[in-house]
Amino acid sequence: MSLSPTTSIDYEQPNGKRRRTASFVGAGPSSGPAAPNGPARSEMGSPNESASGLAAPPTPGSAASAHIPKRGARACTNCRKGKNRCEGEAPCRRCQLSGAQCVFEKPEKKNVQALSSASVERLSRLEGQYLVMQSQMIGMQSSLDRILSAVQSQSQALVQAGSPMYGPPGGGAQGDGPPRARAFPPLPGFAPPPHKYATYGIVPSTAPSSDDESEDTLPRSTLNAPIEALQGLANAAAEAAAAPSASPPRVKKRKRAEPTPRNAFPHVVEKGLVSDTEARELYHIFFSGCHIFIPVFDPTYDTYEGLSERSPWTFDALLAVAAKIRSGTGPLIPAFYQCLEEAQGIARSSLFGPVVRKEAVQGMLLLAAWSTNGWLPSGHAMRMALDLGLHRALEKLADEGGKKRTEEEERNLVVSARIWLCLYWFDHQMSLGTGRPIVLRDESSIRHCRVLLAHPMASPTDVRLISQVELIAQKTQIYETLSPLNGQVNHNTLSFIRRANIALDKWWADCDELHRQTMDDEALPRKILAGELHYAKLWLVCVALRGVSWDKMPFEQRELAFQAKDAASNCLANLLESHTYRAALRYAVHDTLVMAAFSGLFLLKMANLFPAELDLGAISVQVEQLAQLLSDVAAERYALTLRIMLANLRRKVGLPPSASGMGGPGQGQDTLMPPPPQFIDPSIVPPPPFTVEEVGAWANDQRVFNPATIPLWLQEQSLTDLGLPQNGSDGIFLNVGHTNGWMGDFPQMPEAW
Repeated sequence: MSLSPTTSIDYEQPNGKRRRTASFVGAGPSSGPAAPNGPARSEMGSPNESASGLAAPPTPGSAASAHIPKRGARACTNCRKGKNRCEGEAPCRRCQLSGAQCVFEKPEKKNVQALSSASVERLSRLEGQYLVMQSQMIGMQSSLDRILSAVQSQSQALVQAGSPMYGPPGGGAQGDGPPRARAFPPLPGFAPPPHKYATYGIVPSTAPSSDDESEDTLPRSTLNAPIEALQGLANAAAEAAAAPSASPPRVKKRKRAEPTPRNAFPHVVEKGLVSDTEARELYHIFFSGCHIFIPVFDPTYDTYEGLSERSPWTFDALLAVAAKIRSGTGPLIPAFYQCLEEAQGIARSSLFGPVVRKEAVQGMLLLAAWSTNGWLPSGHAMRMALDLGLHRALEKLADEGGKKRTEEEERNLVVSARIWLCLYWFDHQMSLGTGRPIVLRDESSIRHCRVLLAHPMASPTDVRLISQVELIAQKTQIYETLSPLNGQVNHNTLSFIRRANIALDKWWADCDELHRQTMDDEALPRKILAGELHYAKLWLVCVALRGVSWDKMPFEQRELAFQAKDAASNCLANLLESHTYRAALRYAVHDTLVMAAFSGLFLLKMANLFPAELDLGAISVQVEQLAQLLSDVAAERYALTLRIMLANLRRKVGLPPSASGMGGPGQGQDTLMPPPPQFIDPSIVPPPPFTVEEVGAWANDQRVFNPATIPLWLQEQSLTDLGLPQNGSDGIFLNVGHTNGWMGDFPQMPEAW
């Protein structure tokens, strides 16, 4: 039976449009004749289709199978030649019906989409940039090769001549080993490391290079590696953007902690500036007493080898402090200048570079503690510690329910907690002592401070550290309560002062009990603890009565003044009557020296205000002893201030210079004093210059005794104000040191900033 046109038209869909497959499945031979106006052939009715036998007459049994095949993502060879629709799976339906072999020539890449014009343009632009950068790198390589060859020839010539590239300055320490061939850039003012893990010089690369490159040239593969890596990343990004993945997003793994990099700076022994023998002597001097005043070290852990390897910065700063102590009252030794220059040079580099070691905070803390202007370096050390997360160490150490830590992790937490506590105490003490606002007010970071005492890795000086932290917390509360009153004393103020004194006595009793467990009565930490108690009581009254005219005080305020006088006298007696404390004063930081000197100045002002009610002879003897002791430990700034005030008192009341000598405190009580001369206002008639008997060799230095340089607190018109000045110790003591905060002959520092 031949295929009739009506049947063909009915099969080919008379309306000439594509229909869904389901419309053909239910259609049978009796679907009715086609519309007379319908097209004679649909778009699937091609001549090749009739030739291949695809237009066979439908039968009732094959109506469901005679449907238009779906279009697949690929076509076989036969369907592609005939331009027919193919299902895309081997074998396709047309090839099955025709009996032809179904062949797919090229496999399909699933989920691949054509790149957009923007991606193609971006890839072209990246390839062009790569070619330009590659040509530039080749030019840079040739230039660096020439520079490297010139540097090597110069260094060989210097080595043959026997002169090192970076040697110690004149008068430096003699090295006990052969001269080092390694060269380092000069430290003063040099730029910070260019990247996180900085190194000196050129680091040899381990990347394989071509055979035509010599060992002295920089490998070309090393120079091209960054550009090739960027090109690979760009290609990978383009492919990822063109082929969206149906797989679930990849879970980002937790970033592993980076290992601490090697030190970027060498220490003074490695550079040959200080010999190993001298450095060990200075290290021994520091741990003979300095570590007690700044309890941030553990002698069993911070050994000479360990500290020099972990932190050259801290090592250099430690040696600089010890060299200053070793110099005493004589000229400063060359090792002091060399170590301080190196330590301050590394400190300057840390201002804009990353800090990765907690020992760097120790180095900055040392530079601040033994400097007269340590406010700025202590503030920088505080921010370094916060950046390293040291303020969370105590909380982690107190968390017993956390994960089990290794011995190294436990040691890091203990050291971090010790550094943070010491820095917290010192920064608050600097703020209260200089009249500056307290920057850090996070008391939660020291809440668990006593956990450190019970730890197996605790240091012998941790008990003093905890005592200082608890005391500074009380002093901070006192200052924030009394400072806003500006000397307005009422019954509530007096009640608060009495409660504060009781709290200070309780603090001393608790901390002294902790000291008593491992120390005798004459131990230096216990003497320092007693001195801190007396000075805290003196400081409490001075803050409460700041700005009050003490010669017109009512009875209750007058009683407070005499209580402060007793506290100042006890503070000096605790120092002068203890041989251990007197001998250790050479190791003390400036905060301890200020504590002793201010107590003496307070007694002198009280003697000026109440000469008939106080023992002037005993006070002059006590202050004279203190001034001599401060001179013996090279603290001339404080000794000279005391001598000026003592000379003014003696002139005012008629005491001869050094009438009390260096006798005991009781000497001078029976001394017959001549009647005081008639007082002459120094603002009307200038006083005569100080003599050598009164102030020592400083009498001939006109720069120190210039009226413009003497603080207002020391002048005659300010004798009635015994309170702390607004700027703290900066408004009390003379400035006889250098502008950088250290005694010595330093080059002039610019003050443009």
